Amino acid sequence: MISINSRLLVIDTSTGYLSLGLHHNGHTHSIYEAVGAKQSELILPRIRQLLETANLTLADLNGIVYAQGPGAFTGLRIGLGVATGLALPNNLPLIGIPCLDAVAAQIPDQPCVLAATDARMNELFYAWYDTRNLSRLTEYRVDSASNIHLPNGHLHGTGVGNAYALDIELPVTGQNQMPQADVYAQLALTGHYPATTAAEASLHYVRNKIALTATEQATRRNTGQLA
Repeated sequence: MISINSRLLVIDTSTGYLSLGLHHNGHTHSIYEAVGAKQSELILPRIRQLLETANLTLADLNGIVYAQGPGAFTGLRIGLGVATGLALPNNLPLIGIPCLDAVAAQIPDQPCVLAATDARMNELFYAWYDTRNLSRLTEYRVDSASNIHLPNGHLHGTGVGNAYALDIELPVTGQNQMPQADVYAQLALTGHYPATTAAEASLHYVRNKIALTATEQATRRNTGQLA
């Protein structure tokens, strides 16, 4: 049972950053670094570093929190693979947190928040939220920026996520800001996300297609759609 006093390892490999955290004694100690393709090489040494600094072992934990997606396909698989590999021998529950939920949680107490992240291929992962009432207003989606519109009943809103670092137009202004481990830990501690066994852990891909064919890439380059 996850409670406010739980000790949690947090793993987020959904972007080009390696984001890890260890929540205990009411605080989350984090590592957040741009590692690119080195996530699989660095993730276990960094987890060991967090545990040693806190003088804890995996057996001392109450659970492992992982980024459930949507996000980078390979990164998500690395994160889930490490989470399940550590959870199984230590009989630890896993708590999956949808990445867009964590993105939106950075802008609390707002009636209409766009959480939007770079999905590559000129598309974004996104969802709309009412963070004032802790609810999601739409499904998790992937689409081009031009197809993103304010949800029904809302004339104004604000946005957050690394989509705001891109040279695109979105229906609301926002902040280029991504969640670190403390946000994932706090969401896990709300009890709104079910704890599962390692065998039951899953990912949210949203997009079935993870890459363009060479022909599709050439077409997009010729039409100015692909940098």
